[in-house]
Amino acid sequence: QVQLVESGGGLVQSGGSLRLSCAASGSVSSINAMGWYRQAPGKQRELVAEVTSGGSTNYADSVKGRFTCSRDNAKQMVYLQMNSLKPEDTAIYYCKGTIVAVTTGVEYDFWGQGTQVIVSS
Repeated sequence: QVQLVESGGGLVQSGGSLRLSCAASGSVSSINAMGWYRQAPGKQRELVAEVTSGGSTNYADSVKGRFTCSRDNAKQMVYLQMNSLKPEDTAIYYCKGTIVAVTTGVEYDFWGQGTQVIVSS
């Protein structure tokens, strides 16, 4: 089985910074794209940022220039550095990995359990 576990959420004042981390573990054969999504109360889950296995990144317009998504392939981890945080960044942040499991040999999207980020004004 494959697991994704996030850490690093919390409460921060507007203008502050947080760094989220996500670790993949279990029967991982290979990891393709990894990224971060968020869901605010009453809203749909949306892409925040993602990074391919080759290091190419894609960001939501709302976070460009403020957030940086990176990964460590050797550690099977993905990070989200969030700077200049705004109250509208408040949401539950989910890690997603497009992963081939050893047991199945098939690529699936796996999700973490989510970590809360609250930005106070």
